[in-house]
Amino acid sequence: MFHLRTPATLALLMLVAHATAANARDVREKWVHRSADQGVHVSTNPQAIAKQFGEWMDQVDASGQISGMAVAIVKDDKVLLQRGIGYANASTGARITVDSPFRLASLSKAFASALAAMLVDEGMLDWNTRVAGVLPTFELKNIEASDKLTVRDILSQRVGLPHNTYDRLLEQEEPYEELVDKLRDVPMTCDVGDCYGYQNITFALIGDIAYAVSGDFFYHMVEKRIFHPLGMTDATYGRAALEASRDWAQPHARHGHGWAPIPIKEAYYHVPAAAGVNASIRDMTQWLIAQMGGRTDVLPQELLDTVHTPLVETPSERHATPWRRARLDDAQYALGWRVYDYAGQTLIFHAGAVQGYRSMIAFFPKYRFGAVMLWNCECALPSGLMPMLLDRYLGLHAVDWAGLESLRSSRHTVASRGAQ
Repeated sequence: MFHLRTPATLALLMLVAHATAANARDVREKWVHRSADQGVHVSTNPQAIAKQFGEWMDQVDASGQISGMAVAIVKDDKVLLQRGIGYANASTGARITVDSPFRLASLSKAFASALAAMLVDEGMLDWNTRVAGVLPTFELKNIEASDKLTVRDILSQRVGLPHNTYDRLLEQEEPYEELVDKLRDVPMTCDVGDCYGYQNITFALIGDIAYAVSGDFFYHMVEKRIFHPLGMTDATYGRAALEASRDWAQPHARHGHGWAPIPIKEAYYHVPAAAGVNASIRDMTQWLIAQMGGRTDVLPQELLDTVHTPLVETPSERHATPWRRARLDDAQYALGWRVYDYAGQTLIFHAGAVQGYRSMIAFFPKYRFGAVMLWNCECALPSGLMPMLLDRYLGLHAVDWAGLESLRSSRHTVASRGAQ
C-alpha cells in the first residue's frame, strides 16, 4: 500500500505547495542582485547551528514535501549532526536511517578525481597524460584536439564539447562505448582546455584510462583505496549493489498526495566514474571529513590541494539559482569539484541529480566546516537548506532560501481552519 495522508494533511500539502511557490518567487525577486549585506561573522557555536538545522529538518519532515533525506554536518573532525528523515520505501513504511545508501549521482566525480590523483602520485599517470595515448581509438571531430586532450582536461570539464554531450542518448540506453565512438561527430565549441562544458560521457573516460594503466577495474581501485580505508562500509558502485543493500533509499515520485517508490533507471550507472557511487550519510560523513583534511593517511593534503584548485571559469553557475546570484562572486571548476567564492569565502561544492535522487556536498576549507545532503526524490526544497546553513555559519543576512516560513504559515492556516 502506498503511503497516503489524512484529509487534514492533504489540505496542508496543497497549501504548502502554493505557499512554497509564492515564497520562491518572492526570494527570486528580492535576490536577483547580490545583497549588500555580505559581512562575514563566522560562528563560534557551530553546534547551535547544527541544532537549528535539525529543527529545519523537522519542519521539512512534517510538511510531506519530500519522501526522504539524510544530512551530515561536520566541523573539523567532529560530527555535529548525522540524521535521516522520511521514507526509504514509502510503500512499506521503511524509514531512512544514517546507514541507508542513496545514489550519489555526480558527487561520484570527486571519487574519480581522488583516484586519478593517487595514480599520478604513484607514477602510473600524469595530469598531462594524453587520453589518445592511453586509449588509441579515442577521437574527437578535431584531430588536433584529440591528440591534445589530457587527463586534467577531462576531469576539469575542459574537453571543448557542448554541455552534457550525448547525455540524452545515454538516458535512452544507448551503450556508453558507442557514445564515446560518436564523439568524433560532435562539433567542438572551443579548443581543448579553453572553455568549460560539463560532461558525463567524457568524464567517465577516466575509468577506462585507470584500467588501461593499472590492469585493475576502476571501481575495484576506488573500493580498495578509498571506501575501505575510510570506513565507508555501505559505499558501492552499481544498481545491483544498491538494491542488495539493507534499508536502501529507493527513488520516489508523487503518488496522489503521498509518495511511492519508482523503478531505478540504470543509464548513469554505465558511466561509473561520473555518476556510479552509492553511499549512506554515514559513509559520506567520513568522505567529508577526509576532503576537509581529516584523513591525510588516505587523502594527503597535497592531493586535496590539487583536486580543489580551480582550473576553468563557469560563469553560468553564478546565475543558476537565487542563492547563487546573491552569494557567489566567482564560480570555477577544479578536478571533479566546483569552487565558489561564497560571500568572499572559498567554498568547495558539488551537486548531483539522477532520476529519483538529488545530492549536495559543500564545505569551507578554511574553517573545515561543511555538510552533505542526500534525498530520494526530485524535490527542490532541500537544496535551499544548504545555503541557509552556510549563511548561518558565516553570520550573513538570513534568507529563507528553502521556503520554510511558508511551511510554518501553511500549517498554522490548516490548524486554524480545523479549530473553526
